[in-house]
Amino acid sequence: MTGNGPFAWWRWQRLFSDFSLILGGFGRTLLVAALALLLALVLGTILGLFSASHSKILHAITRIYVEIFQNTPLVIQIFFYYNALPYAGVVLSSFMIGILGVGVYHGAYVAEVIRAGIGSIPGGQMEAARSQGFTNFQAMVYIILPQTIKIILPPLTNLAVNLIKNTSILAIIAGGDLMYHANSWASNGTLSYGPAYVVAGVLYFILCFPLAVWARRYENKLKNREFVTAETVELISEVIEC
Repeated sequence: MTGNGPFAWWRWQRLFSDFSLILGGFGRTLLVAALALLLALVLGTILGLFSASHSKILHAITRIYVEIFQNTPLVIQIFFYYNALPYAGVVLSSFMIGILGVGVYHGAYVAEVIRAGIGSIPGGQMEAARSQGFTNFQAMVYIILPQTIKIILPPLTNLAVNLIKNTSILAIIAGGDLMYHANSWASNGTLSYGPAYVVAGVLYFILCFPLAVWARRYENKLKNREFVTAETVELISEVIEC
């Protein structure tokens, strides 16, 4: 912690004197994560419903989307938006690329979680609703989805944690996020990478750890409820780990 070591005290002092830069990146990370999560939820919900429908066309659209975005690295997708789209006349800011790239990527995982959640509800409930005069849409909105939401909250929360961490990829395109500011500050003369990365890691931890703990506790509660089996919860949780 003394002299010129990677964690020398003077490095920490300099970091905290410039802490407003780190906080600026932290705020950008929060904003990108919130908007990307909103986009992922909207896309994932629509595509999850498509996947659960009886339409072969809608099901095919969902499968194509999911397979493409789940089976290509996020970094390639981000580079595509940043480097390839301008050749087509579409120029996006790094902020918009962050929202679009991270949101669309995780939308594929949200779609799979919702599809699995809907599939875990006994089919007899849809049939019972139809026998009472409900349309498919009404049965889905008033009967199936309310039960599905309770089941999929833990995996969706874990997915949100992954989304927050994946915003760090914006550092490769100067996205102004937490990781970018930490790295830029450390490489600007002092090479104080140790303190910069530790503080960045702590800030990510502050965001992600409470969500992860809540998701784990809620998942354990679900396993103890009669209408949800432990196998169902574990199956849905595995969707976002593939």
